[in-house]
Amino acid sequence: MAKRKKPLAVGDAAPPFSLPSDSGKDVALGDFAGKTLVLYFYPKDSTPGCTREAQAFEEAKAKLAKMGAAVVGVSKDSVKSHCSFRDKYDLSFPLLSDPDLSVHEAYGVYGEKVMYGKKILGTIRTTYVIDGKGTVAHVWSPVKVDGHADAVLEAVKSMRGAKG
Repeated sequence: MAKRKKPLAVGDAAPPFSLPSDSGKDVALGDFAGKTLVLYFYPKDSTPGCTREAQAFEEAKAKLAKMGAAVVGVSKDSVKSHCSFRDKYDLSFPLLSDPDLSVHEAYGVYGEKVMYGKKILGTIRTTYVIDGKGTVAHVWSPVKVDGHADAVLEAVKSMRGAKG
């Protein structure tokens, strides 16, 4: 079974990406130049943990936007699946499709994990906060869903505090 590449670390340059989104347009890392990006990787649309995580980020989205931050979710699900997920749960931030896992692998979020006591290959739930210069400012891997969006909000707030 393939070991995962290590997740990115604070201070690493975020690998560039461009992926199709639920809006029908491609979304790229470069679209967020000068802004803070909360980039979170999750295993599967419409599963309990992923739904709670998406709803928590949706709830936090307005506060993040006030601090100059955007939220983007990434999974290997299809754009069609993302559209159903978005519509079912009223999500308003971009959901990106990475079916060949190239971005997952570049960010070190796909590999061996334990699920229900069995080793499997899959997405390791991970969140990165990337600053406006494209540098990783915060990393959570693996993510515990409950309370996670609040921790991300606090991290983004602390970045703003450093700027005044």
